[in-house]
Amino acid sequence: MMEGGPGQGIERRVERAVFETDRYVVVGDVTLPPEGYQSRFSDSLNRGDLNFIPLVNVEITPLGGGPPQHKAFVVLAKAHVRVAFPLDESAL
Repeated sequence: MMEGGPGQGIERRVERAVFETDRYVVVGDVTLPPEGYQSRFSDSLNRGDLNFIPLVNVEITPLGGGPPQHKAFVVLAKAHVRVAFPLDESAL
């Protein structure tokens, strides 16, 4: 019997990523498997069985200007994503 709540004991890694839609730049944390199947950022985006990307620790900035909004959790529809890439924070 495994102690703790649901999902405990499952290893995951978090990757910060940028998603651009027609109206917003969305930066948030994507949860991925630590290695193997579906562990690459591109694998998670290309999965045909998922239409939404769950993100945590999110910043949403309008492309037309304006202050960013901060959200704890957002579900982003893949159909609205025009460009997506992992954020290499060491390059900032």
